[in-house]
Amino acid sequence: MGHAVARPARPPLTLGNNHIPGTVEGDMNEMPEIKVLPPIVFPGTTARHEAAYRTAHDFLSRRAPREALQVLEPALEQEPDNRGLRSLRAWAYLMRAQLQKATDELTALVADDPVDVWSRHALGRSLERQSRYDDALPHLRLAAAMTGDPEHEYDVLRVERLAGRLQ
Repeated sequence: MGHAVARPARPPLTLGNNHIPGTVEGDMNEMPEIKVLPPIVFPGTTARHEAAYRTAHDFLSRRAPREALQVLEPALEQEPDNRGLRSLRAWAYLMRAQLQKATDELTALVADDPVDVWSRHALGRSLERQSRYDDALPHLRLAAAMTGDPEHEYDVLRVERLAGRLQ
């Protein structure tokens, strides 16, 4: 009837110098050697704030504010007064709807440099998003007057209407 065919014995499968129990070399379930990779380091997490600025700006332009903040915080520990990094942090807070943090950062930026149009307009928008229309209007009006940008003027009209000043 049936004859059993004797197979030659195969050596056990090993992972590095360790034998994997229940396996023999040549099995279909052979496992490759597992390598431990180093942790991912984002470019810009170095002490150089220029690299952090570029990396964070790239993350923000891709709508990834959490990752941008991860890059910005170590750089801001090194240079807490860097206006560019602080502006990006405010932008990240706005994107994450962390409006009080954004308002605090932007208020400090405007106090340091009253002619910074971006910070002033962003402060007005942050206040608007918190329904603080009367607080937002002076910043939005000044930004609109400084730039003449029709979008800034539209923001003023929208907030005036929300504040009940226009019918």
